[in-house]
Amino acid sequence: MNTGPQERRFRDLMSSFPSGVAIVTAMHPDGTPRGMTCSSVTSVTLLPPTLLVCLRIGSGTLEAVSVQGGFAVNLLHDGARHAAEVFSSAAPDRFRHVSWRTSAAGIPRLDKDTFAVAECQVSDLLTVGDKAVVFGEVRHVEQTEGAPLVYVHRQFSSWPLAQLV
Repeated sequence: MNTGPQERRFRDLMSSFPSGVAIVTAMHPDGTPRGMTCSSVTSVTLLPPTLLVCLRIGSGTLEAVSVQGGFAVNLLHDGARHAAEVFSSAAPDRFRHVSWRTSAAGIPRLDKDTFAVAECQVSDLLTVGDKAVVFGEVRHVEQTEGAPLVYVHRQFSSWPLAQLV
């Protein structure tokens, strides 16, 4: 992708803003799990509990989310750098490299790389530039203790929880 100076400045700006790292997963109608690393995740509203994720137009993950109408947001713990890298790569069979299972709702979710998972039903989808903004109503949450994996300055890192106490 050829970017100009304004786009590069914007990328530099956003790279200095730490964000949590998630892997968005969904099941394709052919039964193949799809997923991609995503740092564009945010809460939208409490009633109903809704979050949004931004997915690349043309991705297999977006196709699965759009067709099936459900997805999981797998929040990665600080030991899950490998999963984040695999799911941000062009590897064709990403799920072969991680431990995962299918939830009761039929959504693929990661087993060992997460400290929290939210299963969502698509409530809206908007196209903005080369991304789809997918709104998901949260239907189920599971969470354990864990320090989050973060992405800042174009690299993965641990969040220093000890400094927050």
